[in-house]
Amino acid sequence: MEDIVSYINPELLVLVPVLCLVGMAIKRYGSDNRVIPLVLGLIGMLLACLYGIATMTASESVAMVLFTGIVQGILCAAASVYAHQSVHQWTKEA
Repeated sequence: MEDIVSYINPELLVLVPVLCLVGMAIKRYGSDNRVIPLVLGLIGMLLACLYGIATMTASESVAMVLFTGIVQGILCAAASVYAHQSVHQWTKEA
């Protein structure tokens, strides 16, 4: 987990627990488990892109900010799924 987290911008680490909560809400309301990583990835990309655009300086290009947001969103979603599955596997009875 430390390897994934080292690639995520520190200011975007808050997305990991947020996406984990969103994933639990999606699961609770009866959605198929296979769509949860896809939805978390899309939400993570959207939120990371919005953050990148909101904090963009005049010297940065929009394309680079969007690319960074997409990559950061995917990494945050992956860390969220990893964290959820780690807790789930450790607390599961054998």
